Amino acid sequence: MGKEKDIRQGIIFKQFIKEDQTPFDRLFDVWKEVIVHVSGDIDESFEWMQTIDNEYHLTTPDYTLEDFKNELIERGYIKEKKDPTEGGGMQITAKTERSIRQSALEQIFGNLKKSGSGNHKTKHLGKGDDITGDLRPYQFGDALDKISMTESIRNAQINNGVGDFNLTENDLVVEESSFKASMSTVLMIDISHSMILYGEDRITPAKKVAMALSQLITTRYPKDSIDIIVFGNDAWPIKIKDLPYLQVGPYHTNTVAGLNLALDILRRKRNTNKQIFMITDGKPSCIKERDGSYYKNSFGLDPYVTEKCYTMAAQARKLKIPITTFMIARDEYLMEFVENFTEANQGKAFYTGLRGLGEMIFEDYETNRKKRIKG
Repeated sequence: MGKEKDIRQGIIFKQFIKEDQTPFDRLFDVWKEVIVHVSGDIDESFEWMQTIDNEYHLTTPDYTLEDFKNELIERGYIKEKKDPTEGGGMQITAKTERSIRQSALEQIFGNLKKSGSGNHKTKHLGKGDDITGDLRPYQFGDALDKISMTESIRNAQINNGVGDFNLTENDLVVEESSFKASMSTVLMIDISHSMILYGEDRITPAKKVAMALSQLITTRYPKDSIDIIVFGNDAWPIKIKDLPYLQVGPYHTNTVAGLNLALDILRRKRNTNKQIFMITDGKPSCIKERDGSYYKNSFGLDPYVTEKCYTMAAQARKLKIPITTFMIARDEYLMEFVENFTEANQGKAFYTGLRGLGEMIFEDYETNRKKRIKG
């Protein structure tokens, strides 16, 4: 139980315990928090559940942790590992991954309900999905299925008389539809070693924010897209379903690699509205050279590294891709770097602690959506 200090600093478990819940639901809410902190390790999660139970008395002689574990299996939340290379034991299922993302969304963003389609409406009218009820004259190139036959025939009768019916192009009208734009977002997550240093678990809140934001976009704004990448010495994309298992590594911080990958992803998107969110707590300290070697410097701000970051920020600006940086550290020299980086991109920066990080990202997503879609 050597991780006791780390996991307990980030959670007040009492807030997840409700008296009117069933024994399973009471334990399930706490377990979902624990399983994210231990990156999906079932055995470790139950060691922590035992420690928490000793303090908060969550179980009873009639419903033990063993009963809870069996019910998790029966309900399809955990299962035996089938891949022999992973060894024996249990693993969480896709059902659990979805439940964790939904819980993160409800905790951070409130109880947001799914809507049927994206809500990025513009003030412009055009070829889109939602009929507005307005009519306009037919124009060459309008889709035939948009023609209002009832109103067009009515126009023909008015213009040409009923006795000798004649429908001309001038009689045709189409039903107007509202144009809906969409937003492509890349979320960059720093997984360098500093994200768990100094007795503070910074990666778990970042994971929860990523899960909540991805759940929000895929359910409430399904016409939007979200891609998640992580960056340490290098950068690579991860799938939404893999977020609960995300861990930091013995990495430096190659911000340039992360930005390069983010821009590559966004260049391939057809959306006109694109943005990058970056969650980090450290200075850029690593560059991959053309020969494949790594230039690393952990001491202070290295101009060789920072200048390449500023160049990437300016490149994103030329592509009209704003970068919003969420810096979860307040060292003055880091803030100076972020200010210069933000100026080069003409983006935004927030200096935030771990509490409120999710709400801040959600608010910025909504603000960017309204401003960029309408603009």
